[in-house]
Amino acid sequence: MALRRVLSAGGRRWAQRLCSAAWGDTIFAVSSGHGRCGVTVIRTSGPGSGGALQTLTGRPELPPPRVLTLRRIRDPTTAEPLDRGLVVWFPGPQSFTGEDCAELHVHGGPAVVSGVLRALGRLPGLRPAEPGEFTRRAFRRGKLDLTAAEGLGDLIRAQTEAQRRQALRQMEGELGRLYQRWSETLTQALAHLEAYIDFSEDDNVEEEVLSRVDATVRALEREIGAHLQDGRRGELLRGGVHAVIAGPPNVGKSSLLNLLCQRPAAIVSPVAGTTRDVVEVALNVGGYPLVLSDTAGLRDATDPVEQEGVSRARDRLQQADLVLAVLDAATVPTEPAGLGAALGSLLPPAATTPCILILNKADLLQGDGGALRDACAHGDPLPPTTLLSCKTGEGLDHLLELLARQLARLCGDPLAGSPSLTQSRHSLHLGDCVAALARYGRERRRDLGLAAERLRLARRHLGRITGHVGAEDVLDIIFRDFCVGK
Repeated sequence: MALRRVLSAGGRRWAQRLCSAAWGDTIFAVSSGHGRCGVTVIRTSGPGSGGALQTLTGRPELPPPRVLTLRRIRDPTTAEPLDRGLVVWFPGPQSFTGEDCAELHVHGGPAVVSGVLRALGRLPGLRPAEPGEFTRRAFRRGKLDLTAAEGLGDLIRAQTEAQRRQALRQMEGELGRLYQRWSETLTQALAHLEAYIDFSEDDNVEEEVLSRVDATVRALEREIGAHLQDGRRGELLRGGVHAVIAGPPNVGKSSLLNLLCQRPAAIVSPVAGTTRDVVEVALNVGGYPLVLSDTAGLRDATDPVEQEGVSRARDRLQQADLVLAVLDAATVPTEPAGLGAALGSLLPPAATTPCILILNKADLLQGDGGALRDACAHGDPLPPTTLLSCKTGEGLDHLLELLARQLARLCGDPLAGSPSLTQSRHSLHLGDCVAALARYGRERRRDLGLAAERLRLARRHLGRITGHVGAEDVLDIIFRDFCVGK
């Protein structure tokens, strides 16, 4: 019976909780940045944190909770003073990990930090933390779900303003709450369906329950499907928009890379075919992350090494999120149709990747290049187009403006609307969830048991995103909504 399966799964879940309750030694590690600095924060977490703080400060009483207190820190073995710094006591569950925690804010010199870490390591029951273990403990104690933990990691690694905004929003739980709401909706639908399967013969469940479940599943399928159709905005913002500089040899692609990153990242030479491999740099443009790749000039090469470079360039073009197509302004046609044909010879057939057309070497134009400037201004059928001189810097501001617009369009506003998908694993599980919901409709007409299994599978995929997968939630709703056994 479906209810018995849920009861059995619930029992396994409680056994896992009992096993995990025994887990909990005390760990310590540097929780601020490494290297020489003014102040370093050393954190402990676990039941021995209070005793460790008392031992290192030589005080029998703990400081007031969550109050910075000045203390002399000593080696517990030799009583030698190690430093004089600030300590903070965080009794659980009001701490980052949910356990008793302590922090020692000491001077950041390597000798001070290593001395305090050695002193902590000599205390019984304490051990160095494994990578990410503080966050793992916070997750296990319900202080944050997996999406919030991922947001915390993204916040630590954020290099642009837009990345910071998105990561902070995710760390504060907006994405997790969205997925949790869907999970709760699905849990309720599954509970009602399970109740109908098990108890409809006893007249405890109304026939309308099935139609309500069907409507809920259809609405959820549409909402999750719309969430998936976001153009990978969150993933692009998190990992950076991959842009490829493409064009024929000797049009200034490497010069453009150097101009944008303001350093000689690529070799510039008047000899055609100098760039043989892909040169990649990370930039911050308008607050958005850009991963820019300079590639070999696109032509029919005869040299085997250059042929490999051209092959790699074409592969990068296929994978690019944005293309910066570079042509020589002194040699291209001056009418939009001719420019469009020259651009089409660079891009893969039927390419839909967003593109910016850059007409370099504007300093070599005869006169003011009025016809070419008019062609750039008309736009259609051309993509956003600009004249540029990598030699003089003329047109750089306009190019950066076009770049910022394209990045904003690709990444979106991280503060607007629903939170975006940020991880490929989210997309994978949500896609599997939608597929299971779609199969529910087909199974529903043939076998309610199989239909219920589709809902369980969909719920499991949602739970894997946040780390919350539990059968007891289904039981709670069954007994609450239908008063079975009352």
